[in-house]
Amino acid sequence: MKQLREFDIAFVGLKPGVHSFQYQITDSFFENYGPQDFSDCKATVKLQFDKKSNFFMLKFEIGGSITVTCDRCGQPFELQLWDDFEHVVKLVEAPEELEGDADPEVTYISKTESHYNVAGLIYEFINLSIPMQRIHPVDSEGKSGCDPKVLEMLEKMNDQEQQKANPIWKGLEKFKDN
Repeated sequence: MKQLREFDIAFVGLKPGVHSFQYQITDSFFENYGPQDFSDCKATVKLQFDKKSNFFMLKFEIGGSITVTCDRCGQPFELQLWDDFEHVVKLVEAPEELEGDADPEVTYISKTESHYNVAGLIYEFINLSIPMQRIHPVDSEGKSGCDPKVLEMLEKMNDQEQQKANPIWKGLEKFKDN
């Protein structure tokens, strides 16, 4: 995988305290990670890098938009991204000994390192900002943004399914109200 050098933070030259970085993420960023289930990414990542003596506190703020496919109607729509994440990077003598640590919010790097690349964290946090269920949002009138023809077809299919109830369960209906 090609290293994304623009996401390297040379922390050795930074004074202790908070430092701010901002990244504009587009579809080209994701080429290193293979095909994605979204497109047209226009994300802004704001990073507050708080340098301490033996660790760093990283706070990522994710904003922007991506185009995803609606799970209900199958039509693409623009999804707004908004989320924030915190991550700790600890400087240790032997990071390979601590790799089995169960805390996913902590990364261990060697004290001899001089740079830390945040591209992997940005990739992970953008993907975590995308909800599992992607459905068109409702408009100001409370109406679904989904394709009305598809919604009508789904409603017809649901009505037909309810009418064709399985006869196996017919005897159980009498126990329903007890």
